[in-house]
Amino acid sequence: MTLIAIVMGTLAAGIGSVWLAALLGFGVLARYTQHMLSLAAGALLATAFMHLLPEAFESQASADDLFMTLLVGLVFFFLLDKAELWHHGHEHHHQHEALPAHDNHPDHAHAHTHQAGTWAVLTGDSVHCFGDGVLIASAFVADLRLGVIASLAVLAHEVPHHMGDLMVLRASTSNKRAALLKVTLAGAVTTLGGLVGYWLVDQLQDFLPYFLVVASSSFMYVALADLIPQLQKRLSAPETASQIAWLLAGIALVTTVSSLAHAH
Repeated sequence: MTLIAIVMGTLAAGIGSVWLAALLGFGVLARYTQHMLSLAAGALLATAFMHLLPEAFESQASADDLFMTLLVGLVFFFLLDKAELWHHGHEHHHQHEALPAHDNHPDHAHAHTHQAGTWAVLTGDSVHCFGDGVLIASAFVADLRLGVIASLAVLAHEVPHHMGDLMVLRASTSNKRAALLKVTLAGAVTTLGGLVGYWLVDQLQDFLPYFLVVASSSFMYVALADLIPQLQKRLSAPETASQIAWLLAGIALVTTVSSLAHAH
């Protein structure tokens, strides 16, 4: 019974949150792309700083080890970025040569800018989702009602940051389905984490803080290296104010959901 509950809870939290994010990001809010980039940057930073890192530092793991993991994580995602840019550089060069000289369509530059963040997002997402699955499994093992609350809390706090993930992937490919499929597969790792957590709940407790820190390093990297540079443009005062407001809205959204989850 507990195992079935874990599978149901992790599927709802992992995949349900991705589809809900897609519904919002691709449907209702799709026309506000720049606003969504600001919201995504705020949500990713808040998820890292207000949710994942505090939870990691509440554990018994030493601060030195956790900060070292954070540093290694940031350097790892930088190198991953470099490897991907190097891999795609030749291909982009030929694509650029193939374009007419007058073709300065912003979508081409947009896609080039965003290509780099794709693997960092998917890797970080998978690690984070695995950690979420372990957390949900731990809650279900402790108490069925606690497991349900944990699943709902994970679903709620994942929606804003999955919207950010989808924005990054959507900008690197014109195919919405491909972006949705990739993030859905990363979300499905929640169930894998739940199953592993069910069998190894005691042994994995020691590693949870490190999962949380690696995931947070990926979100920090994507927000600071990929999203925020795109927002650093010369804009009018009202546009700048709007950009800042959406960034703060992303932070507020995750902070509110996290505090509500912790209140339970």
